[in-house]
Formats: sequence, structure tokens, C-alpha cells
Amino acid sequence: MSQTEETSVTSAPTTAPPTDESGAVPPAIRAAASWSWRMLLIGAFIAAALWLLTLLKTIVIPVAVALLLTIMLTPVRRLLNERLRLPRGLSAGLSLVGLILVVAGLITLAGQSIANGFADLTAQAISGFEELWAQLSSQFGLEEQLNSYSQDILDQLEAQQGAIVSGALGAAATAGSVLVGALIALFCTFFFLHDPRGIWTWIVGLLPQSSRERVNQAGRRGAVTLAAYTRTQILVAAVDAVGIGIGAVFFVPSLALPISILVFVGSFVPVVGAIVTGAIAVVVVLVSNGWVAALIMLGVVLLVQQIESHALQPFLMGQAVSLHPVAVILAVAAGSYAAGIVGALFAVPLAAVLNTVILYLNGHDKFPELGDEDALPIRWRAADAPPIPLRLRRAPGVAAEAAVVDVGIDEDGDAPDGDPKR
Repeated sequence: MSQTEETSVTSAPTTAPPTDESGAVPPAIRAAASWSWRMLLIGAFIAAALWLLTLLKTIVIPVAVALLLTIMLTPVRRLLNERLRLPRGLSAGLSLVGLILVVAGLITLAGQSIANGFADLTAQAISGFEELWAQLSSQFGLEEQLNSYSQDILDQLEAQQGAIVSGALGAAATAGSVLVGALIALFCTFFFLHDPRGIWTWIVGLLPQSSRERVNQAGRRGAVTLAAYTRTQILVAAVDAVGIGIGAVFFVPSLALPISILVFVGSFVPVVGAIVTGAIAVVVVLVSNGWVAALIMLGVVLLVQQIESHALQPFLMGQAVSLHPVAVILAVAAGSYAAGIVGALFAVPLAAVLNTVILYLNGHDKFPELGDEDALPIRWRAADAPPIPLRLRRAPGVAAEAAVVDVGIDEDGDAPDGDPKR
């Protein structure tokens, strides 16, 4: 080798091999980082969704109530429509009117029972309180302290008149919101009963074409889960109401019907509702008949709740929603923390529907017997609808001519080939 070649070889710059910075980070840390930012995005999305639901609660809550009412009234609407051959709109209207009449009748009966029963109950409670107060005053000299506390309360009421007035105005605004929500719920319930498939078709049609059929099938299974939950919860609430109502008949017969209605409504809040309404029944019996009757009533309440917890809930509710009792308790706790009583009411059905939908989207079908044959065609017009005549615009100086243009949309929800842009 010549000297020139040796010089060129030795003078050639040496480049270091590229270093892989990612190799310095362990794979477990990289995987954790990947999961972390994804979980952060999911958490931000959930927080934004909850904030939006809170902002629109005047609309969201009535729509959710309308869905539950629709599930309950659908068998009645089908009976009127399919068996009695009534039009769908008339069947939906009669079902809704029948529900309103039943609720109004129960409220009327409960109100009359409360008005008749609380007169005696109030007299008994006042006499018992006066007797107890007389004994305490004679032993501890509480009469002077009571007078002092009464004067302090009057002074505080006079000082807080502005706050009391503002609170009354806030209560009036809340009553107005409740009335608006009730009207929205009734309006939505009627149309959910009248045209559920059309509304669902419109919602699915807003999604991308590739995901419509999977969302349709997942929605069908979610609707079946919600229907199973609603029917099961009605049965469980009825058993609680009948059992506790029968116990109340022996002690406060005039208030047995209001207590039964209260237990029935409260039982729609899993776990918490039955405990609270049962405690109210025990307190009413305590005021009316004393400690012995209250203990017997407490035994009746505990017996009914044990039958519900160990017989009805595992067999009926477990098959309906397929949720573990721990998941039910956590869902109720989270719902009550986020939205109070309303959140506790809708937490379990929402968790059940999400469980069914997410499992289906991940390949596990809880209702394989439904199949996939009920494909939902997304159409804005029927396939055999006649073309719509449109008058097309022409350039100035050119006479406008009536042209027949087919503006139909095919099964995929897209405009057919050759259609003009609209």
C-alpha cells in the first residue's frame, strides 16, 4: 500500500454508532407511560362529559326518566297496537295517559291516608313530647334555657330575613325547573313510544358508516339489559312495598298505604333506598305505638330486606344486569356523590348498560340469541320513493327548466353515484 493511500485511510473521520435513547428506558416504564397518557385522556373525556351532563341536567334527567318510562310502558303499547289493532300514535298516547292516571290516583290515595292518619299521629306525638319535656324540665330545669334559646332563634330569623327570601325565590325557581323537566319527560316518552326505531335510526345515522352496524347491535343489547333491569327492579320494589306495608297494617293501618308507596318508590335506589324507607316506617311506628311495636316493625323490615338481598337480588337482578354486588354498591356510592339522589337512581342501570355495550364491542355477546339479522338500514327516504322534482338554477339569460333529480340516499347513508351535490 502506498503512502498516499495510507494517509487517506488514516485521515478518514470515524463516526460513532447511533445511540438508541429509547433503549435506556426500561420497557415497563415505556408501557406505563403509554398507558398513563391514554388514561389521562380518558379521564379528561369523562370529566368533560360529567361537566356537560351537569350543565344540561334540566334536559338530561328528563330524557333518562323518559327512557325508563318507555321501557315500562312498551308492553302496554304493544298490547294496544298489536292485539287491539289501535294506531301506534294512539297506543302511545293511551299508555302515557294511563300512567299519569295511575300515578295521580296513588298520590290522591296516599294524600288522603296521610291527612287522615297524621291527625291522630300528631296528637300522639305531641302528647308524648309534652310528657317527656315535663319530666326533663322537672329534673334538669330546662324551661329557662328553652326560653333563652327561643329568643335567640327569633333574633336569628329577624337577622336572616334576606337570606330566607332569597331561599324562597330559589325554591320557586327549582319548582319551575321540575315542571319543565316533567313536561320534557312526558313529551320524550310519547315519541319514544311512538317511533323508537326511527329515533334510533337517526342517531345511528350520525355515526361513521363503518361503525353503524356494530353500534346498532350494541344498542339493541343495551336496550334488552335496561328492560330486564327495569322489570326486575319493579318486582323487587313491589315485594318490599307489600311486605313492609303488611307489617305497617298491624300498627298504623291509616298510614300503611303511604308507607307502602314510599317504600316502592325508594326501592328503585338499590341498597340505600330500602334502608332509608324502612327506617322511616320504624320511626312512624315508634311515634305511634312505642318501643315494643317499633322493635317488631324493625324485625319485619329486616326480614323483608333479607329476603330481597338473599333471594330476589342474586337470582333476579344478577341475571338481569350481571353485576357483582360490590359493583352495585360502588356504582350507587359514586352516583350519589356525583349527582345526589338522581345519581343513585340511575347509577346501576347506567353501569349495567355500559357493561353490556362494552362487552359486546370487545367481542363478548351477552345475548347471542338476538343475532345480527336485525340490521338497521340508514335511509332518509324509502327505496321506492318517487324522485323529487327540483328547479335547478341556470346562468343569467337561460330559461330555468324543471328537472327531475333523485335525491335519495342508499342503504349506506351516502348519496348515490351521479347525484348532484346538495
